[in-house]
Amino acid sequence: MSESSADTQGPAPGFESALPVSGQTEALSPLVRRRICPNGGPFTASGTCSYIVGRGRVAVIDPGPDDAGHIEGLLASLAGERVAAIVVTHTHRDHSPGARLLQARTGAPIVGCGPHRAARQLAENELPALDASADREHRPDRELADGESLDGDGWTLTAVATPGHTMNHLAFALPEENVLFSGDHVMGWSTSIVAPPDGSMRAYMDSLDRLRERGETLYWPGHGGPVRDPRRFVRGLAAHRRQREAAIRARLAAGDHDIAAIVRTVYQGLAPHLLGAAALSVFAHLEDLVERGLVVTDGPPLLGGTFRPA
Repeated sequence: MSESSADTQGPAPGFESALPVSGQTEALSPLVRRRICPNGGPFTASGTCSYIVGRGRVAVIDPGPDDAGHIEGLLASLAGERVAAIVVTHTHRDHSPGARLLQARTGAPIVGCGPHRAARQLAENELPALDASADREHRPDRELADGESLDGDGWTLTAVATPGHTMNHLAFALPEENVLFSGDHVMGWSTSIVAPPDGSMRAYMDSLDRLRERGETLYWPGHGGPVRDPRRFVRGLAAHRRQREAAIRARLAAGDHDIAAIVRTVYQGLAPHLLGAAALSVFAHLEDLVERGLVVTDGPPLLGGTFRPA
């Protein structure tokens, strides 16, 4: 699971309902093409967006899940061209396993994010909530640090560290077109799920602040269509999270002390299949509030724990 439409309930920064179609390669700009894997669903929109950057000697960003048909479609779109680099934003199973399939077919190096890692150690008796979504087999040939770049014929991709959704998450700036491939950190159709212990709400908010200071005029995200006017959109995402935090604190003050009770009130009318994602989002906020001394709990914060105002 990469992201959830659960957090689009209530105040939101103008999410787009129209989604691009999977299974076809589309030219988006002189340097960027997109092919969407047909793995659509409530957590992936119409599917994972794989981007082809450049012409002739290209980079492929996020080849997607372990889907041989999607890789065949990408390669068919690149007849007569060469894959120079396979770039990965983060290690969720809808983004990174396809890199190994594409490497087996092309021999291109896998570059970008490092191996999967958690924001913190598991507490005693705690189970990783999204363990099934983590690609623990990912081992890049070259791990890019923040600010490091790779380039090809007429294109440059520069890594922008954006931890939060996962702790190894990278976005990639394409200065030749002043755009950012934002992975799952910023998407136009939904907020990104932040699920401890793999994700961190504090890191996510800090990464939003960092992006707000950048000058790209368009984001190409990991799911859904483009994010236009991104600085304004990112401000809206941050405000949305602060509103969600305020609602959680209000429910604690009113006597809701466990996550299930908070979700029932804050996410009224939410589809049942999204309740788990909503609970993880609330948990991430509560963990952050505990770290900031605004909420207390007995022992370390746990998904099944009880919480109260400090």
